[in-house]
Amino acid sequence: MEGHEVRKLARLEDAHWWYRERRHILARMISGMTPGRALDIGAAGGGNTRVLIEHGWQAVALEYTQDGALAADERSVPVMRADATNLPVDTGSLDLVMAFDLLEHLVEHDACVQEVHRVLKPGAPFLVAVPVDPKLWSDHDVAVGHVRRYHRAEILDLLQRNGFEIERRFAWNVLLRPVVSMRRRTSQGSDLQDTHWAVNAALRAVITVERYLPVKDLPGVSEFVVARRR
Repeated sequence: MEGHEVRKLARLEDAHWWYRERRHILARMISGMTPGRALDIGAAGGGNTRVLIEHGWQAVALEYTQDGALAADERSVPVMRADATNLPVDTGSLDLVMAFDLLEHLVEHDACVQEVHRVLKPGAPFLVAVPVDPKLWSDHDVAVGHVRRYHRAEILDLLQRNGFEIERRFAWNVLLRPVVSMRRRTSQGSDLQDTHWAVNAALRAVITVERYLPVKDLPGVSEFVVARRR
């Protein structure tokens, strides 16, 4: 992702409905896990890293861009700059790795997943979120530096062929998928922009309702996966 897009994300994520809900999802994903050493790959401004820290994890943000690393540092989030396909971390030293909206940016996504497998302890979780459905490809994907949108089976295969077992998976942003689809057909540039407070509140209400509905196997905008190192 280009530096100016990372800066926009860092500026928006505290209040934006999309990022607020994803932080809630992360908190639910780690509920019941024993905190330990964690790495948040592709952390941008470190919003999700802060969730890990707040829940007792010894977490570090890893960011390739200078802008993202600076944004995390300005928020007092521990951060390192590095390439996701060459992690400067000891083998078998981590209790959790997360990569939300990272793998779709990497041509060599296998290399990244192999590195995550290397640095995790056996049985440790890898938390993943990726955009799905190539039919939703739009100017937004181009603007934020995506090289692909995944099919559900594709992201599961990526993890499994690189040494991970799938513990659970679920679709997200199912209710708003028709809205996203219509918007992406005509929009230009990325969706990382200020949203009117009323619109933000309405979208937040819809995505909150989704938590309680049996829609996690239906087509969504994103796919979340909890995988464990074999």
